[in-house]
Amino acid sequence: MLFLASESRGKGLGGQLLRYGIQRYSIETLTVNEQNPQARGFYEHMDFRVYRRTDLDEQGMPYPILYMRLERPAT
Repeated sequence: MLFLASESRGKGLGGQLLRYGIQRYSIETLTVNEQNPQARGFYEHMDFRVYRRTDLDEQGMPYPILYMRLERPAT
């Protein structure tokens, strides 16, 4: 999970952290709550694309989940 304090958003920190995870830990897929359009937009900006959607989260709760895959290496 990637969370930033609201006052830290828009400063490039999220992108730095995600690029580090991609480079250091070979992150290629992730999940995001469909009800969080800001997060989805961030990951799409970082070249992740939705490849699957479920109506329930991993605990079986009614929170739609988007599964996203890196389309090209983030730089």
